[in-house]
Amino acid sequence: MIPTNDFLIDFMDFDAEMNRDESLWKAYRPTDVREADGDILIAVPFQKQKHTANMEADMEVPREEYKLVLRMYEPKVLRLFIGFGDYEMRDDTGMLQFSDKVKRVPLSVAFDNGQWRVTDPEGTLRAVVNTQEAPLDRWSSLQPDPQETLDMWLYPDGQREVRLAAFDHFSPPRYDALPLGFCKAEGKKERATMAFECKHDECFAGTGERFAKMDLSGQTFYLKNQDGQGVNNRRTYKNIPFYLSSRMYGVFYHTSAYAKLSLAGFSTRSVEFMSRQAMLDVFLIGGDTPDEILCGYRHLTGFPQMLPLWSYGVWMSRMTYFSADEVNDICDRMRREHYPCDVIHLDTGWFKTDWLCEWKFNEERFPDPEGFIRQLKDKGYRVTLWQLPYVAEGAEQIDEARANKYICTLTKKQESEGSNFSTLDYAGTIDLTNPKATAWYKGLLKRLLDMGVAAIKTDFGENIHMDAVYANMEPELLNNLYALLYQKAAYEITKEVTGDGIVWARAAWAGCQRYPLHWGGDSCSSWDGMAGSLKGGLHFGLSGFAFWSHDVPGFHTLPNFMNTRVRDDVYVRWTQFGVFSSHIRYHGTNKREPWHYPAIAGIVKRWWNLRYKLIPYILKESEKAVHGGKAIVQALVFHHPDDRLCWHIDDEYYFGDDLLVAPVMNSDNRRDVYLPEGEWVNFFSGERLQGGQWLHNVEVPLELMPVYVRRGAVIPVYPEQVECTDEMDMAKVCHIVVDDGFKGIDF
Repeated sequence: MIPTNDFLIDFMDFDAEMNRDESLWKAYRPTDVREADGDILIAVPFQKQKHTANMEADMEVPREEYKLVLRMYEPKVLRLFIGFGDYEMRDDTGMLQFSDKVKRVPLSVAFDNGQWRVTDPEGTLRAVVNTQEAPLDRWSSLQPDPQETLDMWLYPDGQREVRLAAFDHFSPPRYDALPLGFCKAEGKKERATMAFECKHDECFAGTGERFAKMDLSGQTFYLKNQDGQGVNNRRTYKNIPFYLSSRMYGVFYHTSAYAKLSLAGFSTRSVEFMSRQAMLDVFLIGGDTPDEILCGYRHLTGFPQMLPLWSYGVWMSRMTYFSADEVNDICDRMRREHYPCDVIHLDTGWFKTDWLCEWKFNEERFPDPEGFIRQLKDKGYRVTLWQLPYVAEGAEQIDEARANKYICTLTKKQESEGSNFSTLDYAGTIDLTNPKATAWYKGLLKRLLDMGVAAIKTDFGENIHMDAVYANMEPELLNNLYALLYQKAAYEITKEVTGDGIVWARAAWAGCQRYPLHWGGDSCSSWDGMAGSLKGGLHFGLSGFAFWSHDVPGFHTLPNFMNTRVRDDVYVRWTQFGVFSSHIRYHGTNKREPWHYPAIAGIVKRWWNLRYKLIPYILKESEKAVHGGKAIVQALVFHHPDDRLCWHIDDEYYFGDDLLVAPVMNSDNRRDVYLPEGEWVNFFSGERLQGGQWLHNVEVPLELMPVYVRRGAVIPVYPEQVECTDEMDMAKVCHIVVDDGFKGIDF
């Protein structure tokens, strides 16, 4: 769309030529504020605006009045809800999963000097609805008085103010943002907007797996899940309608509708949200630290669960292995050459036809799948399998799926995008809004899990067939939510059969953090692919997700997508990055086993051994993560929100609470490293360093990586080399104390 001179019309996705019967409705000053059953009900009138160059009320059209509901919860949460039509406040959407600590707090309201003041039972101010007139000093009659507006100040933690953007306009009136508004098109209410005031120096993070700079201010994002096709663009597999502000509050927009979020983008003084649903349900979460805010978000949407020990070992995969003999040869060589490894993953090639997912092993190439899986388990390997949530036209299950409406009913012929990577190349999406279809899908997985399969790769799920009918939801609301339904089903049946709650998932929406774990998608095997992956992981961790991984050493290659060999230095540097991630899986379009890279194979093996040495530390940090707001891979701002530099550093991170990691992402074997405040010790040399400084042009040989540990930290490690986690006896775990006697870790 070519931008107009009307910022708000642009943001709300109006037809610039005004060929549709569209109208914008603006919130006016409330007519009444009252308490009802502990909630505060605010009567807000809305006035239609004329289609003119300036914002002008259409007084020939009567106002429409709607109730804005203000509700408070412990801990430090304010909820605002308004439905323009038949919408009601709901807690049963699947996205919400209130913990036992989420308690409603009754609010009361009193009017004083032109303001309704909302307080909790302790008398703490939680909101102000302002109706005072702004003071005027009239000297000209050239311009009319501004329209009245909704003006609210909110205090989710009882201290910090978050204000609806009430006076964000120019003259002649061209509003950048509205505190509240909605649209009509062809007489139907179809879009809604809300805006909060932002400060000139405010920074933002989160919104999902965002492949962007650390500070997201000045950017606008479409919250629509889609195949990211890499990790270096605006598309993303994991959009989460949540952001974290440097002013120490978070906002969760409770919807699965397509939405637009502008973080001081369209207006540098506003955070604007536009939902394609004519309803707004918004949670403001207060706290003193990012940990507290993210913990509050998890109290609303659910906490992640602890993952099994074996999942923290090395996963080996490629796209793809084609036979039991091929897999056995690789696994035997891994043991023979003492590469520690816990998981062998079969991607698209275990079916009768490559990519034709039928949830059944090819009987010729895998003649005894149960025996195959059992024998690998005896050697310390878990087998995981790829699949996807679409049924192909030629699949064995297609007639059953259609007859029972286990897949969506298409309303028109789907135009193929000409690739095995496209949803449209399949006959239909499994309809997980239909309980019978969900049970059927779980049954397909159960047969595999009963054979001994350890986990399912829930690939795809970012897109569904849109020109289709689903049992209990419109496709426009289902597309984003589908990832949650998909992963929930696979997670539940896996836990039921195996006892281990785990999936390996690509897509995500709010609530998916309950069903770990997720990986970063189809990154390029290049320095920019590695950098984009890390950026995505940092924002993902600031969106409520504790566990995250990525394809080592990237998924595809350049210039030939599937056939170009990965560079040795990229392979090593990505390996180092993988060792210091919550999980480490090798995957890609061609060979990934380290012996195919003989010049660096020894270095890789050394780092794999370090990974297993650190598993006790990773387990400790994982236990902390599942009970609070932490991630394993943490942006620097998580620990240093008051350090403005940290809001702009996206190539370093904390690994747990005690290790600071600075991956090398270039062929120069050099980089600058920022040490935040505190006392730091080089993890490998024992060198002591003071924080609050830059280390410039640090030389880093290929076999090393900049890793620093907090002075005084206690790091649990496993003291022996093992072939897999089955060999670990946790009674043998010892603890390294980073004191004056620490000379660096030996590996």
